[in-house]
Amino acid sequence: MRKIPVFFWIFLHLNCAEEKRNSVSETQDTPTLSSWINQDADSRESLAKMNFATTPLSEKEAEEATTLLIQDHQTALEARYGSQWSAGVLKMGDLQMPFYYQHFGTAPSGGRSLFISLHGGGETSAEVNDQQYNNQKHLYDQTMNGMEGVYLAARAPTNTWNLWHQSHIDDFLDVLIQMAVIRENVNPNKVYLLGYSAGGDGVYQLAPRMADRWAAAAMMAGHPNDASPLGLKNTPFALHMGALDNAYNRNLKAQEWRDQLQKLQSDAPGSYLHDVQIHQGLGHWINLQDAVALPWMAQYNRRPTPESVVWKQDDRHHRRFYWLEVPQDQIQTAGEVIASYDRSTNSVNIESNYSPTLFLYLNDEMLDLDQAVSIRYQGNEIAHKVFERTTINLYTSLQERGDPAMVFSVKIGVSQNSSLIE
Repeated sequence: MRKIPVFFWIFLHLNCAEEKRNSVSETQDTPTLSSWINQDADSRESLAKMNFATTPLSEKEAEEATTLLIQDHQTALEARYGSQWSAGVLKMGDLQMPFYYQHFGTAPSGGRSLFISLHGGGETSAEVNDQQYNNQKHLYDQTMNGMEGVYLAARAPTNTWNLWHQSHIDDFLDVLIQMAVIRENVNPNKVYLLGYSAGGDGVYQLAPRMADRWAAAAMMAGHPNDASPLGLKNTPFALHMGALDNAYNRNLKAQEWRDQLQKLQSDAPGSYLHDVQIHQGLGHWINLQDAVALPWMAQYNRRPTPESVVWKQDDRHHRRFYWLEVPQDQIQTAGEVIASYDRSTNSVNIESNYSPTLFLYLNDEMLDLDQAVSIRYQGNEIAHKVFERTTINLYTSLQERGDPAMVFSVKIGVSQNSSLIE
């Protein structure tokens, strides 16, 4: 047998070692979500340009990526709004929203409840609205003393008649909720909205158009204006009105909403839960008989991915609602989308849709994403395939809403209710 010279063995060993080092170096230099997040936020390359962003993920990998992305998003939010939260004033452009909060009871293991309370007033002087805000801070202290939660009263940024349902209010409330989750250990599935008089006007509007934020809502002594209850399918709604509160026909409008909610619930049993109380002998001031709405709301948790969704677009447009999305330029005021999913058949059914393009967001809590999912329009199958979980879908769904309970690994585009957008 021919002997191999010693120097050849040395050369072979060194060459193999170099190849191994190169291989390790290439692995270490390959960007990952962790390495991307560890970079300074201002110097990061767009996530959409990173190869790992569109690499298919397993269910476990999607869970791990979700955890990293939530932490990163909350870090960025804290950096932007942390000092404002500490000062008790949120700022957006030329507007600001002061707020006051206090804790009640012992925090549950799953996180605290959050009650966002909107004051009365409206188109009057700043001094009157300030007085109404200060009154709202402690209006329900006696009730909250027997409950658990963070009670937060906010001061409207303006002094207009519609001070609680102008378009900027949605953005302020989005940040209030996200910061309360970070700073006050709030459970995002236990956030409640309530308001009195002009604040009640706001609840009539905000509860349906932001229904996917609330575990429940309570309207006291307000007027609905042009609001519709259709979006409240998965959001329990309390309504308290003095029977003698006839200014602007508030009492008659309350009865109309009671009748609408009863009809909606009758047509869809188990949905449109409501508690409407018309307080006999009372006018605009209900003598705190409405305080029962707080413990009534507290019994409910939000379902962030309900099996069936009814989305009626408000004149304050929203691109996202639960697990549905419509492109901004295709939104139509009063446009309706109705969609549902069924885990037993691993399918999504679009029952009604006005928009030429509709996006569906899915995660593993909704359907079995390791198996083929059927996408249907009015029962007719559009597609039947396995859809890939990706980091970019997790990232964009989180960035758009900042809601840790509504992060989705799959995004499906449907065109003209008849085909997929590849």
